[in-house]
Amino acid sequence: MAAACTTSGMAFKMRGRVGDSPQAGCGLFVERGVGAAVSTGMGEEVIRIAGTARVVASMRSGMTPAAACREACEHIARLRGEAIRGMQVGFLALGKDGAVGAFALVPGFTYAVTRAARAAAVLPAGSLFSEG
Repeated sequence: MAAACTTSGMAFKMRGRVGDSPQAGCGLFVERGVGAAVSTGMGEEVIRIAGTARVVASMRSGMTPAAACREACEHIARLRGEAIRGMQVGFLALGKDGAVGAFALVPGFTYAVTRAARAAAVLPAGSLFSEG
């Protein structure tokens, strides 16, 4: 299993800002025998919880990829409360068995899955809040 991520950067960011993409366990994390996770959205919120490392750790303890992604979003919401109103953070995970899951803070996060025997499907991730 291998993974990669990029960043589009944040408009009008502070000089010297480093987002989650280049930080291990934040923008991307892969663990042999467990799976992988990537994140998108407000990087600072992902960094606060080492988000993708947390998702993979949750899968290691038995959670499905979808449940692990949801747990990470719930943790951000517990820590930050009203400070995250209107912010988007999403996680996407792949288990060692090929199971895929995703979850976000607010609606609008979609992801594509392609299986060997089928065409690609674009799927909406579940969300913690009904609106931003």
